[in-house]
Amino acid sequence: PIVVRETGKDTFELIMGERRWRAHQKAGLDVISAVVRETTDEDLLRDALLENLHRSELNPLEEAAAYRQLLDDFGCTQEELSERIGRSRPQISNTIRLLKLPPAVQRRVAAKVLTAGHARALLTIENAEIQERLASRVVAEGISVRQLEEIVRFADESPTAKSQANQPRATSPRIAELAHDLSEHFDTRVKVDFGKKKGKIAIEFATIGDLERIVAMMKQGK
Repeated sequence: PIVVRETGKDTFELIMGERRWRAHQKAGLDVISAVVRETTDEDLLRDALLENLHRSELNPLEEAAAYRQLLDDFGCTQEELSERIGRSRPQISNTIRLLKLPPAVQRRVAAKVLTAGHARALLTIENAEIQERLASRVVAEGISVRQLEEIVRFADESPTAKSQANQPRATSPRIAELAHDLSEHFDTRVKVDFGKKKGKIAIEFATIGDLERIVAMMKQGK
């Protein structure tokens, strides 16, 4: 059942179970099982945040923001939050650290073109400019988390010979430059192949929302 609280005579506010509620609406059902709970606004906020945390579609930045809000608004420790939501304290701590990344890098994590693993590797670098530059390379060149960790470990922005062997070679410096420009523009990985008679551009996207964002940018010419 969904969970609601009474706000007036025969009126209720949904606390938990939004997806179940929407599924019933979509199915055209007039009745849904519900539990009526007496709760304060503070408890309502906490329950809403906890429900959001258990949604699989949350990206790492949304998850980090939810953790941060729970810690700030309810004055609990990471250990207490860990026990409450059933996730390890190191996992909570490492996720919250993602909020320290520069905005440009956070956007790529939110768009899911950078993984949480990539983001954690970038956090070991203190220079925000280098973080952004490496994030751009990860997206443009498809650098793996392991390769990025190698780059960071040796304080060198060039992958090792073994890593480079796994990278696709551009047909020309100009094509590589244009592919990089497109990757920067769309905040995602773009691959450009140029054959003898024609070329092909492949633009990666993580979600339908991400695809809609890219298409909107194309239409607006931004």
